[in-house]
Amino acid sequence: MASEYSFDIVSKVDFQELSNAIHQAEREIQTRFDFKGSKSEISLDGEEVTIISDDDYKLQSVLDILKTKMVKRNVSIKNLEFDKIEPAASSTVRQKIKVKQGIDQENNKKIRKMIQDEKLKVKTQVQGEQIRVTGKNKDDLQKVIKLLNEADLALELQFINMR
Repeated sequence: MASEYSFDIVSKVDFQELSNAIHQAEREIQTRFDFKGSKSEISLDGEEVTIISDDDYKLQSVLDILKTKMVKRNVSIKNLEFDKIEPAASSTVRQKIKVKQGIDQENNKKIRKMIQDEKLKVKTQVQGEQIRVTGKNKDDLQKVIKLLNEADLALELQFINMR
């Protein structure tokens, strides 16, 4: 029997599922009547999604369609960081959306403080953009997972490498 158990807290987006959601949204935009003759499009370039449309109203509609498709494919919209809407070529508007990967320092501190405040017998260790939680009792680790699932954080967390 192992003397210590551990798991890693990460924040990752499945880019294959995100790409599938974008393709589904594009197909819906092509078939919808309210987008007939519209210059609306969605593209994924690395870790950035770009939405181009005729005006602010249509851009918001395209964004709603994309969010719906993402939720259906279990891609969290918490990991999206929206830039402001800016004018683009041929009287269109554009919005860039950055897809956040990993746990940044601010959220890292917040998560570690939440775990410390629970006064569980676990240790946290930062490993790049993830956090490793170790403890002698599996129940304490499960309490940490439950705590973080119930917390209202600005990003979606996954728990991997449970040992």
